Amino acid sequence: MITKQWILRHVDLREQRAFASLLAISPLTASVLLARGITTKAQADQWLSPHQGATHDPFLIPDIEQAVDRLHRAVQAGERICFYGDYDVDGMSATSLYVVFFSGLGANVRWYIPHRIQEGYGLNESAISRLHSDGVTLLVTSDCGTTAHREVEAACRLGLDVIITDHHQGEDLLPPAFAIMNPYRRDSRYPFPGLCSAGLAYKVVQAYQTKYGSGSVPLDSLLDFVALATVADVVPLQDENRYLVRQGLDLISRGVRPGIRALKSVAGVERVCTAETIAFRLAPRINAAGRLAHADLGVRLLTTESETDAYHIAGQLEQLNRERQGIEEQTVVEALAAINSDAPPPALVVASRNWHLGVVGIVAARLVERYHRPAVVIAINGQGIGKGSARSVPGFDLYRALSECRDILEGYGGHPAAAGLTIEESRLPEFTERFQEVAARWSAQHGRNPLLHVDAEVKLTDVGPRAVRELDLLHPFGAGNLEPVFVIRNLTMLDMRIVGEGHLKLVVRQPGSTPFESIGFRLGGLLTQRRLSSKTSIDLACMPELNRWNGLDRIQLRIKDLRACHPL
Repeated sequence: MITKQWILRHVDLREQRAFASLLAISPLTASVLLARGITTKAQADQWLSPHQGATHDPFLIPDIEQAVDRLHRAVQAGERICFYGDYDVDGMSATSLYVVFFSGLGANVRWYIPHRIQEGYGLNESAISRLHSDGVTLLVTSDCGTTAHREVEAACRLGLDVIITDHHQGEDLLPPAFAIMNPYRRDSRYPFPGLCSAGLAYKVVQAYQTKYGSGSVPLDSLLDFVALATVADVVPLQDENRYLVRQGLDLISRGVRPGIRALKSVAGVERVCTAETIAFRLAPRINAAGRLAHADLGVRLLTTESETDAYHIAGQLEQLNRERQGIEEQTVVEALAAINSDAPPPALVVASRNWHLGVVGIVAARLVERYHRPAVVIAINGQGIGKGSARSVPGFDLYRALSECRDILEGYGGHPAAAGLTIEESRLPEFTERFQEVAARWSAQHGRNPLLHVDAEVKLTDVGPRAVRELDLLHPFGAGNLEPVFVIRNLTMLDMRIVGEGHLKLVVRQPGSTPFESIGFRLGGLLTQRRLSSKTSIDLACMPELNRWNGLDRIQLRIKDLRACHPL
């Protein structure tokens, strides 16, 4: 495991005490808010209240007014509208949101999701031609289209109007679509570019309702779609995303939609749902449809009103997810064998003709987690064409890095944190060398060890139920709003053992405190790596949380990192 560099955020103790008194909160919570730039009562109230949040005027998004005008004309005239989405959770959720809302207006709608293996990402001319033959006159994309010049031109020649809903970065030259709603456009006036495509779709229907009135579907009832997509697509949980996800998590926790109720059931989810529930329990099962079968299953699950159909589809997704896990594990083993673990390069590029395209993104994420390097994992087909997924480390912009390799690639696209590419097998060595050069320049400036930002140093006696419940009000946690991390020093380990699949379980105590149970998921190797024994006093970086067991809530410390006692 790579050693992390602990970075302690500085908080003035007098300011902390004054802020805690002003807000009637614990010093622990005050430290976290101040460390994250929350310095006024109004800002703090917004962060701590689950029902407050700033949302922005949707009409600031480029082209949104002409998009809703065109959609309204189509609804009124009974034109056939096709919502065309990507095969990941964001694309499926955005497509489902559009379908549910416009079906509630009585519109003539259908959806289309391309097959990952047979058709590939985004718009394709064959599908466009079939949709035209099927009577579609308006095509609305979700999570794709920004770089689809040739495909949009083909649609225009057939007489289809194309509206693009996408948050992928692209070049300055845009395709000739009727409307392109992308917050990353240079001419965008929208104050928050971090919306995923389902978030953008929500803003579209919000703008539609503002201008033309609503149908039978309340806007707030669509926020479970937005929460699923926002967390699964790892966009920043900041600004209005925090509000949208918090409201959506409430809907998911209550299971108001048959498909989500069924999915929670097969996943064994019974408690209140958090962003972590989406990331590790729900999203992988929805994504399994697009990885191993057809993402149409995901849209059917999210849009069905039948309990019977919902449970049948959820069962299929559960089985596909289990198959995905087996394929993923084998691919990880083979990818690790291709890497020099003693001296890993500044960026990892691995490829094989034996790998399944549906798992390369997950495998790339696993490599990043293990080596803290940008990773590209490529599956090569029988014709020698490689399609791959890339995942990044904080601060390294994948889209920009791939742009520096554009002359080698057949195609690429994505975000700073995640991207996809297409490349000829013969050019892999050239790409690997160039991509690693880009990563080496970046790491020379920023270092290679992962950073662990610590919100405050505390004592175990500061960690009580009130403080832990207050910290929970800061959720959802994820990209852009990381879980609070605290350092607790000079701990004695009363018990230390490995449980489950390599999880580290400790019982720790500070002088004058009661013992606290601690768990470090997949951190069992730390004891050996750091040469720690029961006689070693340790510093623990952790997140305190309430753990329910046998009907009782107990405070547990979730371990982020640990080391033998020494000053920060």
